[in-house]
Amino acid sequence: MTFTELRQQYPEFIFHNIHANYQQDRLHISYLFEIKGLGTFEPRWEIPCERPNLEDGTLWRLLNALGMAELVSYWKITCSPTVRLSMSMTGEQTNWWKQLYFGGLGEFFYRNGIETDFDSFMTIECGEDTIPYADAPRKPCTGKLIPVGGGKDSIVTLNLLKDRLSDAYAYQINHRDSSEQAALLAGIPKERILEPKRTLDPHMLECNKQGFLNGHTPFSAIVAFSSVLTAYLHGLHDVILSNESSASESTVSEAEVNHQYSKSYQFERDFFAYERDVLRCGVRYYSLLRPLTEFQIARYFAACDTKYHEIFRSCNVGAKADKWCGHCAKCLFVSVILSPFLPLAEIARLLGASMFELPEMESALQELCGTLPNKPFECVGSRKEVNIALCLAIARAEQNGEALPLLLRNYKESPQYANYAAEAANFGQEWDAQHNLPEALSALVKRECVEAFR
Repeated sequence: MTFTELRQQYPEFIFHNIHANYQQDRLHISYLFEIKGLGTFEPRWEIPCERPNLEDGTLWRLLNALGMAELVSYWKITCSPTVRLSMSMTGEQTNWWKQLYFGGLGEFFYRNGIETDFDSFMTIECGEDTIPYADAPRKPCTGKLIPVGGGKDSIVTLNLLKDRLSDAYAYQINHRDSSEQAALLAGIPKERILEPKRTLDPHMLECNKQGFLNGHTPFSAIVAFSSVLTAYLHGLHDVILSNESSASESTVSEAEVNHQYSKSYQFERDFFAYERDVLRCGVRYYSLLRPLTEFQIARYFAACDTKYHEIFRSCNVGAKADKWCGHCAKCLFVSVILSPFLPLAEIARLLGASMFELPEMESALQELCGTLPNKPFECVGSRKEVNIALCLAIARAEQNGEALPLLLRNYKESPQYANYAAEAANFGQEWDAQHNLPEALSALVKRECVEAFR
């Protein structure tokens, strides 16, 4: 069925309620959603923590916000034109959520051929329910929660903060070996690795199999709201992300369609304001790497302890097996961005594939460097830094007397190489002033990731 047909057949999506209880050292949360005429959906969370005050208004604002972040994964099944909430919200708040959904669903709309706009894609109608509890007094909080995905970015964050981890907790949604290993290597003990369990409703997965609408949703928004909730439950003051400035570039060259929308500075800025004005939980949320490019992060990562090189993973295709697949655009991008800093043979060993020798990856490389109009729908760097990295990889190989692999030979003959080769040697001193870093951490990142490489 088409977008229009589904909206006609299923005109209403309802967020009914939230259930929360504490048992076996975990806060158990479930949300009840309904698509009228299709059925109900009940996603669940289990968050490890000490017994919380279940009559705390701040806690319930956080629970409601996490439910709103979950909602869009189920709404996209039918894209129902009306979303009905039992909870009351101001017009400013509903507009905030619409902005998150519309920006975060840009790829979903684009790849499904859906033509819509901000005003018409969704109407949010609120009920009259309010949180029946007052905010509980909160003790002064300290410490930090660091989401660790297992890729190079969160490893760089851990390494930059290596002298400040005595009060740090690592955070990952569901267990992943590479994430745990990275945290343990950084010196965070296992008892301070928090692993909330997120369970998708099987009915949604069945709808996907039946051919209802499916596609990318803003998962990093789930990370944001769930990590701030977890930090609040543990009395922690900061949630420190590992999103870089490159995440703000549109994936589609001629439109604002960003695969990484909920990793962008726009979302970080909006989330910061939403916590301040609505959630008011006192947890500070920011990305340590926001002033940096992927190029600078890769450069720093390459200089880290090689133990991290052996365990890092960021391939979505191989994620369930916690490995690199060796044939996707993300594996190619990782090879590209590390190629100015590590031997090509070493990169091939780490990923289990010599990506530059695979002729079938030629089109993906052209997407990455901008020869083709759209970047791959993956978390990858900007077009400029891909070109810079390729130019520097060629220079490094030629200086070492190495034969260029297939894709680098082809790239050297392209107009892109001619356009970027001259400026490649002077790249890497960039600093994006749009960030929310505390002053001391801003100075640390600049010193270690920019000034140290002059």
